[in-house]
Amino acid sequence: MSASPSIAKGSFNKLQTAGSGRRMAAFSTATAEKQDSTPRTIVTMDELTSLCKQRGFVFPSSELYGGYAGFWDYGPLGTELRRNIKDRWWQHFVTMREDIVGLDTSIIASPNIWKASGHVDGFSDPMVDCKGSKLRYRADQLFYAKVEAEDGTEIGYVCVQEADDMQKDAEKKAKTLLKAWSKEKGLDERPKLKSIALKGLDEATEEEVALVPSPATGKPGDLTPPRDFNLMFQTQVGALADDSATAFLRPETAQGIFVNYATVQRAARMKVPFGIAQIGKAFRNEITPRNFVFRSREFEQMEIEYFIPDDDTWANFHEKWLKDAWDWLVSIGMDESLMKYDKHEGHKLAHYARACTDIAFRFPFGTQELLGVAARGNYDLMQHQTASGKNQEYRDDVTKTKFVPHVIEPSIGVDRLMLALLVSAHDQDEVGGEKRTVMRFHPKIAPIKAAVFPLVKNKPELLDKARSVFKKLARRYNIEWDQAGAIGRRYRRMDEAGTPYCITVDFETLDDDTVTVRERDSTEQVRMPISELMGFLEEKIEGEVW
Repeated sequence: MSASPSIAKGSFNKLQTAGSGRRMAAFSTATAEKQDSTPRTIVTMDELTSLCKQRGFVFPSSELYGGYAGFWDYGPLGTELRRNIKDRWWQHFVTMREDIVGLDTSIIASPNIWKASGHVDGFSDPMVDCKGSKLRYRADQLFYAKVEAEDGTEIGYVCVQEADDMQKDAEKKAKTLLKAWSKEKGLDERPKLKSIALKGLDEATEEEVALVPSPATGKPGDLTPPRDFNLMFQTQVGALADDSATAFLRPETAQGIFVNYATVQRAARMKVPFGIAQIGKAFRNEITPRNFVFRSREFEQMEIEYFIPDDDTWANFHEKWLKDAWDWLVSIGMDESLMKYDKHEGHKLAHYARACTDIAFRFPFGTQELLGVAARGNYDLMQHQTASGKNQEYRDDVTKTKFVPHVIEPSIGVDRLMLALLVSAHDQDEVGGEKRTVMRFHPKIAPIKAAVFPLVKNKPELLDKARSVFKKLARRYNIEWDQAGAIGRRYRRMDEAGTPYCITVDFETLDDDTVTVRERDSTEQVRMPISELMGFLEEKIEGEVW
């Protein structure tokens, strides 16, 4: 008895005796056709957070005690997904390149580093309080506008939180305000309004802030004027609890690279241009952590500081890193239709930066920064050279010149990238007339690479055979063992986990040493010799095409 008797008919007759290459091609074609024919809709945050908790991707931290805002725990699938993201990033940008080496610096370092870098004095966000609701907001994430009639009569002000549709939201609030104003004035006919021009609340004068309604209460005067709020977490080092013992949890991983630049360059005998990569935790006391894991107080970064000559070639390096970053994101399964470039200009560009361009992603809550590539000049190295008194110059053996290198910095958060991959992968379709939720992860990123099912669990010989397949594959990949429930139910569990391949060991296996391999996206199934399974998975997981 086979798990799926229908696979022995029709077009699969040839596939059963074909080589593994033709089977792979059949799966790839079936997957592409399935994805091209299925319209994609972006998952809502409620749907995504529910799935993440139910399937073990992400849990609220300290949930037993009511949770702790801005912190998250990663379950079994989330842990595997994050590990795969980091491994693939490291493999692509460090292991496979001769010009980049790795580094792992401490989370707590000398406070002098953060003084020199400007974090102690300037690493802050503008904060406003709502006196009525006691809520706090980042002023640069609140937008306000004066509402005026076409004849210049002031109607009042509206205030909205940052979002893709905030212009529409502001216009709706302006109409509501006009309606109330007209009723109060006893007007039979409402005047026409000027168009709404939103500005950040951090740009408002103190007089304007007093007139802007709070987004929480709707009352003018409830918002306080913006004030700076330093985002670094403080701690104490040593037995004394005075100012001399004050230290900080690092708010970024970059400074650890900068202060080790010269040591690494000499130890690894690197020549400019070269890069130093680091993956590590960072901490920021965010005023308003929000949008699931997108903005949290503890997060993980993957950063490279790529040191280049101090000449006009920086623009070429910047452009190349942007392209490499984009291509890598697409290669791990990001939905390219949800990505775009966002170039920083004017006040958005840091004072020391020559250029900065983000790769933005359309999340369910709006389009936001995913990855940034900044041309930082030599600002950081010069700051540390001045503060430490230690020379940070590089000597070019060819030109015999000395210079402080400039830097290109590609940076991305593991947590944000994981969220973007969850959004890209999430899909819903129908199989056999039943609705299913499926996570279409690329095999190289998928938390579980394959699942092994014995057709039934009450036949020792079948279980033994299935266990031998499982153990063989588990030597290299994260493989799921599942013997509970009907095959169809097991398939659905693996679809929601994003497992690309399910392998069923049935009674036919005992006769000819073949198994049924079912592909997640197309749901197509083929028979395959057990001896070809490892090669098949290697090709699908490690190959560029799937």
